[in-house]
Amino acid sequence: MKRTLNRKQMNFHRNIFRTAGLFCGTLLSLAALASGTEQLKAFVENTHSARAIFSQTVEAKSGRKPQLSQGSFLFSRPGKFQWNYEKPYAQLIVGDGEKLWIYDPELNQVSVKKLGAALGSSPAALLAGDNAMEKNFVLSDAGSSDGLDWVEAKPRAQDSSFLQVRLGFRDNLPRTMEVHDNFGQTTTLKFSRFERNPHFSSGLFRFVPPKGADVVGE
Repeated sequence: MKRTLNRKQMNFHRNIFRTAGLFCGTLLSLAALASGTEQLKAFVENTHSARAIFSQTVEAKSGRKPQLSQGSFLFSRPGKFQWNYEKPYAQLIVGDGEKLWIYDPELNQVSVKKLGAALGSSPAALLAGDNAMEKNFVLSDAGSSDGLDWVEAKPRAQDSSFLQVRLGFRDNLPRTMEVHDNFGQTTTLKFSRFERNPHFSSGLFRFVPPKGADVVGE
């Protein structure tokens, strides 16, 4: 037997759908209004690994021609990452959780040093470090511009090599990072094709110096 709804039942169902729609709209509005600091914290909490393409620009205070480079990066928390510069010159930077390796294929040279606590206070920690950001940085919202919500991170360490980092977020993902160092340089990284929480093999962040390479450091 076909069941029909009376007017009161129809109004009841209509009100449920209207309430649900308003609730979903409110959630979307809150997500859209999330500040840069809130999006950074959400990113760190919910992103255990990631990979993306980046373009990098280094501008000096002197006004000389900006240095441009491109490449890819990936990380797995805590403290494992890989920056692969492809243009204009190849360079590979690997953090294996204990040591930091920098490989220059053209010079066939490898620099290595202990990663240790240094990662925690570096700009890379804002993406690949642990959840203790506010132990090493003073975070503050920096408003919205260029379609991004910005957060500023200033290092607590007095001997830091940089003054501040600005991160621009959209949809809880970092789109731009600006690093202002103590020498008047600004390094700007723009991220694209961001993939969150991919699976990486355990050996991906293991670096073995190529045969014949000159190894410098610890």
